[in-house]
Amino acid sequence: MGIFDTLGKAWKIPDIRRKMIFTLLMIIVFRLGSNIPVPGINRDVLAEAFNGQGLFEIFNLFSGGSFQNFTIFALSITPYITASIIMNLLTIAIPYLENLSKEGTEGKKKIAQITRYLTVVLAFLQAIGMTLGLFRQAVLKNPDGSTNIFTMIVVIVVLTAGTAFLMWLGEQINEYGVGNGISLIIFAGIICGAPGAIYKALLAYQSHQVSIISLILFALFALVVIVGTILVQQGQRRIPVQYAKRVVGRKMYGGQNTHIPIKVNQAGVIPIIFALSLLQFPLTITYFMNQNSGFSQFVTKWLSPTGSAGDPGVWVYMAFNVVLIMFFTYFYTAVTFNVVEVSDNMRANGGFIPGIRPGRTTTEYLNKVMTRITFVGAIFLAVIATMPTLIQQFTQLQIRFGGTALLIVVGVALDTMKQIESQMVMRNYKGFL
Repeated sequence: MGIFDTLGKAWKIPDIRRKMIFTLLMIIVFRLGSNIPVPGINRDVLAEAFNGQGLFEIFNLFSGGSFQNFTIFALSITPYITASIIMNLLTIAIPYLENLSKEGTEGKKKIAQITRYLTVVLAFLQAIGMTLGLFRQAVLKNPDGSTNIFTMIVVIVVLTAGTAFLMWLGEQINEYGVGNGISLIIFAGIICGAPGAIYKALLAYQSHQVSIISLILFALFALVVIVGTILVQQGQRRIPVQYAKRVVGRKMYGGQNTHIPIKVNQAGVIPIIFALSLLQFPLTITYFMNQNSGFSQFVTKWLSPTGSAGDPGVWVYMAFNVVLIMFFTYFYTAVTFNVVEVSDNMRANGGFIPGIRPGRTTTEYLNKVMTRITFVGAIFLAVIATMPTLIQQFTQLQIRFGGTALLIVVGVALDTMKQIESQMVMRNYKGFL
């Protein structure tokens, strides 16, 4: 009731209501575009390409079904996510980008502009690979059976333009709407695919392909993920900080007490996406090769998420998945939360942690706390990512990526509600002043 009560109060504020309506309209535009097919594609050949291919499920998840239907938004917003991650990593390695990130609003605008260009380049390369590789047979041929170059160029341009439009759509939501535009686009795609997944599960139950125990197990899993995600996303360790009093001229500054909030899951769902992308890369290569080759057979046996409970390859895949998620959780947390920078900023402003000396001791203390907190978040992400695969091994229910989808949905919903609440607080303060 708290969520609906907050939304009801927000709807009564004209400014926030306009932003909510604008966000809904942009999501409707996204869903309409997700049903516009790319021209020059043979739908029958496309359906055969997706028949039984579990590899494509993660791509289809983030596109809201657009990838499987090969619509203008088939590439989804993943090139933009990849470009953003690359820029975050390059900001640490390249001094020019690091200086831009410290220049405030103007520097961030330049980084955003570079990210847009990189997104278009990545989308173009991915569109080429998809058109000339995975779905080459689905592109309509000439009457003599030869490849139609013009049709391929049209498909590549349409797919690239679709990603560029989605990037623009997300930025419009950021500026004129409510919430993070890119996250809301992924959120909308997953939510719109939920009714179809539930319908398929019910049909499987009616045809006795799935038992009632499997459905109950999935419902319990979904409940655990939702509750666990809320607890972990909201959980944080607050490190107390005190600022010493300073006299500047006739004024006295400092003397207040505050805290540094360290989130349990600082990295969000990014480590899962990184791990999945890395593990699916060898499988993606096999679709361009001879399926009877030694490399293809090795990858299919040892790096495949599908198989029976007795198949050792499934357990090897899950072990790699857990290790990669743990690694990327620590890596991305270290990128987003620089303990050395936080410690230096505290010392420069006269701040200190009670009982901890400023400088190197404070850095070591923050690093120690961050390491322990991040371990809990990494274990949580690893459990969420591997539990669906475990359930699949002992039931007939296909929910390999259910944990990732639920994690994204709950996380985006919580972040959006926080933004709505913060905007309501700002409006109340303005009215009081």
